Amino acid sequence: MTGLLLFALLVGLVLPLQAGINSQLRTHIGHPLWAALISFSVGTGMLAVVLAVTRAGWPVVGWVGRVPWWQWTGGVLGATFVTSAVVLAPRLGAATLVAAVVAGQMIGSLLIDHYGIVGYPQHSVSVERVIGVALVMAGVALIQYR
Repeated sequence: MTGLLLFALLVGLVLPLQAGINSQLRTHIGHPLWAALISFSVGTGMLAVVLAVTRAGWPVVGWVGRVPWWQWTGGVLGATFVTSAVVLAPRLGAATLVAAVVAGQMIGSLLIDHYGIVGYPQHSVSVERVIGVALVMAGVALIQYR
């Protein structure tokens, strides 16, 4: 479990870089949607190379028809996040952007865990969890305070 938490921490460590890099890409391209599309295209190309190198097999025939509609929304949510970060990063700065995103993730995560949505195990909202989210929200306010 410690290794997984460390890996998640490292992923979180580079997310502000992604927002900043994509925002800088926007300055050369001129539009946040183009910057997001190029970012996703580079990511898609990288995943294609990784799939080829690891020789991962093709998905089972007929999988498209078996996927529930809501499972297609992950890409939409990813594109929304990347495009929003391209627009917000230069205006908010890395710390405020990430703090606000994490606060939103925490609020959403409480609800998702409470109801066990999209395959997550159910974990009821508790006083301790609400206090944790409140502390994250306080952190957003402190980071924004000047």
